Amino acid sequence: MKKAYYITQMGVLERRGNTLFFVNENEKRPIPINSTSEIHCFKPVSLTSGAIKLLSEKNVPVHFYNKYGYYRGSYMPLEGQISGTVVIKQAEHHLDPEKRLYVARQFVEGIKASMVALLKSQRAEYKSLAEIPIEGSSPAELMGVESTLWLEFYNVYATLLKYFEFSGRTRRPPQDEVNAMISYGNSVLYSVVLSEIRKTYLHPAISFLHEPLERRYSFALDIADVFKPVTVFRIILRLVNRRQIREEHFEKDMGVMLNRTGLKIFLTELNGELGKKVLHPRFKRKVSIRYLIRLEGYSLVKHFLGDKKYKSLRVWW
Repeated sequence: MKKAYYITQMGVLERRGNTLFFVNENEKRPIPINSTSEIHCFKPVSLTSGAIKLLSEKNVPVHFYNKYGYYRGSYMPLEGQISGTVVIKQAEHHLDPEKRLYVARQFVEGIKASMVALLKSQRAEYKSLAEIPIEGSSPAELMGVESTLWLEFYNVYATLLKYFEFSGRTRRPPQDEVNAMISYGNSVLYSVVLSEIRKTYLHPAISFLHEPLERRYSFALDIADVFKPVTVFRIILRLVNRRQIREEHFEKDMGVMLNRTGLKIFLTELNGELGKKVLHPRFKRKVSIRYLIRLEGYSLVKHFLGDKKYKSLRVWW
């Protein structure tokens, strides 16, 4: 299975023959392009025309982040999987208020199930969160329910962290260590979801829970939210409570960010979690969590085409 490749230094991506290299004043490192799903750049990285051509040939996107871990944009090769029929049906479901509301509600149900699964696995109090009803007559109202779920989840989650304080979400920039890790994790997960959506026939900008906006692939946000608790929040809890991430792994200016050592530890753990295999109850075989994201996309394709009604992932691990 192909793996994500992470770059945490400034440099240049260039092509030499049929090989992609990351180059800076300190090193020249080959990147295994044939086994790479996408490249994530956490420092300024330039792409030569030769590198862009090779990335396009191999269909490998490159995602860019700022120093706080926020997603800045991507180089995206031409779509490898295109179906006008699927995109038209996806757009029809977005434009029909009842059909859009159904898919949006499924996403919120999936988010809630993912939160409950994580809290259950930690033997934490989850009943107050589980009892929050998923009700709303519009995507905006369901977004309000999602916000309520996250607030309740944050309150319980904070009690599970042994070595860092967490009093709620702060952004742009994050104001403490836990928020810094959440920002990095959410951005990487969003990019991974975007990469997986590209392998289906779906359009990443036609969303259902989030409003479609310019310069944002809002459908990737819809799907990513379902997986955040059991990927991003799970590994933060593990890294903090095992003391793998400590105070010396962060830097501060206007906000808080991971330093290079901390970022390597964090990305290694997140990449491992996305690659972890779990037994799929329907297929009766083990698949990676990353592949589950793609399967979620395939389930939505079937729903839009009228083959099988979509039910969002209900986490079981």
